[in-house]
Amino acid sequence: MSSGVIVAGLGLAAVGFAGRYVMKQLPNVAKTFNEAASKIPKFDSETLANAKYYKGGFEPQMNRREAALILGITPSANKTKIRDAFKKVMAVNHPDRGGSPYIASKINEAKDYLEKHSSSF
Repeated sequence: MSSGVIVAGLGLAAVGFAGRYVMKQLPNVAKTFNEAASKIPKFDSETLANAKYYKGGFEPQMNRREAALILGITPSANKTKIRDAFKKVMAVNHPDRGGSPYIASKINEAKDYLEKHSSSF
């Protein structure tokens, strides 16, 4: 019976010493963490926005450039590429799958505009 009490006491002492050691090391860990965090490069949201995606809202009147940006194709793409790009973009942004109805209408408008103004099939 007494051996159980002694083991429990030694266990509590070990936990106490370990806790004391951790508490003493905390300022050093926080300092190291802050130094490491300051070395991480800062990314400007403007730079990231201009990197791959179109910055800005929709134009009041749909044009070839905007329609191509919405579908992610070149403005001179043929109708087959337009339909393939439309299917990919609409599959991700369809309102039945949680997408915005407004975005879906702009995607449809872009497809219709490019198909209407496309010269090749």
